Amino acid sequence: MKAMILAAGFGTRLWPLTEDRTKPAIPFLNRPLIAYAVDYLAQAGIRDLIINLHHQPDSITSALGDGSQFGVQIQYSYEEEILGSSGAIDKVRDQLMDGDFVVINGKIVTKIDLQAAIAEHKGRQAMATLVLKENAARERFSIVEIDERNYISRFAGFPQPPTDETAIAEGRGGLAPVARTEGAPLMFVGIQVLSPRIFEYVPRNCFSHSVNDVYPKAMAAGEAVIAHITTGDWYELSTIERYLESSIHFARQQGMTNVSGADCVIEEKATVEDSILWNRVTVECGARVRQAVLADDVRIPSDAIIERAVVVRRDIVRQIERGEVVGDNLIIQL
Repeated sequence: MKAMILAAGFGTRLWPLTEDRTKPAIPFLNRPLIAYAVDYLAQAGIRDLIINLHHQPDSITSALGDGSQFGVQIQYSYEEEILGSSGAIDKVRDQLMDGDFVVINGKIVTKIDLQAAIAEHKGRQAMATLVLKENAARERFSIVEIDERNYISRFAGFPQPPTDETAIAEGRGGLAPVARTEGAPLMFVGIQVLSPRIFEYVPRNCFSHSVNDVYPKAMAAGEAVIAHITTGDWYELSTIERYLESSIHFARQQGMTNVSGADCVIEEKATVEDSILWNRVTVECGARVRQAVLADDVRIPSDAIIERAVVVRRDIVRQIERGEVVGDNLIIQL
């Protein structure tokens, strides 16, 4: 079986961390985020991978190479213009016509049982099997509705946010409890198993998005577009808040207060708590940093206070969209 990892997006919700790299190349626990998707597929026995690229493609190819370090074989599909989630598979359809295949987003970390989803897909002879999970925190993920057969019946709008503070705290960032929650909407987790029959509904040589342009047509034609519902661990890192909270969660699980990359220096009398330091970061004497992301080569000056913020070097940013320039740094408050 083959798989495609979607990695071509600009990562606008992670800006400015994606100014010099694509979203799946940002470091998560000191590894490129996309490496977790590669490992996930390899552990499921899928070793023939295609990765689509557009924004800052070298940030992916330099990290993964040909895939041999992960025990897989990687081919890259370069998109001069972004093609969308189904346009991406259309571009390489000739390589995906020989059997069922998996498509996965490159921005997730998960322990969902992929083999169980594949088995259900094959057992029910589905055209498409989408892995769904409850959205306990009712974050801004589209609601997916299903019928009594577990066929997908509709892709709806965003859910109303919860009023229960406990649900908000426990559910956000993929940290929802595994127990089923009464009334919680279902969301698509970015993992799908597809039959080559999908290409009968994918437009040729243009931008297209599966949820808008492909699945509705297939469902209207009576195709089996089914749900595989899971309670497995899943973390989606497409926003700075989710990235920070998930990083802190994993760091605490490993007994760490912070995550620090290579050649970082925290000087005497500096305080750094629940923060993510990329490579070559310096926090000078007396500075205080809490719940922050400090990108490559950032220097936090003495006595500065950084809390709930992202800091990157000003000189890597081509156009400042928001935030405040302080010395050599661009600071974005969360």
